[in-house]
Amino acid sequence: MEHAKSGPSSWPELADVVPVPHDDGPSPVVPIAYRDDFREVMDYFRALYVTGERSPRALRLTAEAIELNPGNYTVWHFRRLILEALDFDLLEEMKFVGKIAECNPKNYQIWHHKRWLAEKLGPDIANKEHEFTMKILAIDAKNYHAWSHRQWVLQALGGWETELEYCNQLLKEDVFNNSAWNQRYFVITRSPLLGGLTVVRDSEVDYTIEAILANPQNESPWRYLKGLYKGENNLLVDDERISGVCFKVLKNDWTCVFALSLLLDLLCTGLQLSDELKSTLEPIRSSHPETADADPATVVCCILQKCDPLRVNYWSWFKATLSQIS
Repeated sequence: MEHAKSGPSSWPELADVVPVPHDDGPSPVVPIAYRDDFREVMDYFRALYVTGERSPRALRLTAEAIELNPGNYTVWHFRRLILEALDFDLLEEMKFVGKIAECNPKNYQIWHHKRWLAEKLGPDIANKEHEFTMKILAIDAKNYHAWSHRQWVLQALGGWETELEYCNQLLKEDVFNNSAWNQRYFVITRSPLLGGLTVVRDSEVDYTIEAILANPQNESPWRYLKGLYKGENNLLVDDERISGVCFKVLKNDWTCVFALSLLLDLLCTGLQLSDELKSTLEPIRSSHPETADADPATVVCCILQKCDPLRVNYWSWFKATLSQIS
């Protein structure tokens, strides 16, 4: 049977400290029913905090307070002041915060503290931080805090060399992992080692089209594909692979919203009528006689109104704008 931890009132090093109780005022409307152990720790913490004491006993007390409430930003801030004053081993502190983070992976204060430590420790800590975020992301692939920290470490401390391969690994494990697609885009557009988007675009288009054809209903690669031409719609239209993947998918499933949506973008940006486009739209026109005489963009809008009921009002509005333009 485990014995209860002794509170700070029993610590010999705090014998001279007079606790400062929490003051809710004379007539609190809804007083918080703090646990006795929490109240005791915070009363002692408050006593050292108001005097600004930066000592080993104060550091120990902040650890107790953090264990009881890892989200207390005042305690974390005071702990940083103490660490600096004591010239404490920051690698040991990184181990401490790592254990707290594993139990509280979505706590803002913890990740802020990790960043503060990483800034102090410099590039030598980069690989360990990447290993740590990988560990967290293996548990929850969409943990925003872990992704944000990972991106910050890459930009501030380095570690780009294996990041694209990490993205490949994640997408092999789960091609629907939209966070991994987002990270992949971050890498190809920010990495100082890859030469920029224009250098890798061609191979990335092939990679993405392969992912689309394997799982046409996966929205992430469709978004990624369009992002590869962000701000360069003329190149998007000119690359026959883009319209080509729309045609391939729609010939197998003319209700694929993502293919229809991208095809509509292409048509509105200057995609010219071709035999392949005609053959792709022919089965759709046959199934929907009301579109027989409509232009290609209007045909696609009509299908989207039926295939994408969640955004039916948007597609109706969009079709109306096409009529106004024509």
